[in-house]
Amino acid sequence: MGSLSDNIEKYLKNLIEESPNKAIVVKRCDLAYKFNCVPSQINYVLSTRFTEDKGYLVSSRRGGGGYIEIRRLRLAGETPLYKLTDLIGNSISEQEANGLITRLADEGIIKEREEGLLKSCVKRESIPVPLPWRDEIRAALFKNVLLEILKFKE
Repeated sequence: MGSLSDNIEKYLKNLIEESPNKAIVVKRCDLAYKFNCVPSQINYVLSTRFTEDKGYLVSSRRGGGGYIEIRRLRLAGETPLYKLTDLIGNSISEQEANGLITRLADEGIIKEREEGLLKSCVKRESIPVPLPWRDEIRAALFKNVLLEILKFKE
């Protein structure tokens, strides 16, 4: 059995996938009650597992018990190439890069082998220079390799 955070994440992702518009509205207190935890645990899961680089948009509405909307964002078929490079930016952490790479693979934009190659390119060990240069070099490498991969998909 996974950790509490893993279970909350899995539950929410299942709800989103079952939703026809890939979006759900839930109450923070209802989730906390369901998982027998404090609402801050729900906040933690949302802020670490449902981020934009992982393909989610989370918005909350204060009052009335704290409603949260979680929407799955899709890259496939909707995002032009320049938007992908905008997502990467001029600097990206290893964690953010891995999240985006996983998202690209999950949506079928890149294959499993390409996912592994990209992840090995963005690893800290692959770029043995200090911060902030490492994150800037990582972003440049990531964009160039990704653009080369996607060039052959068109």
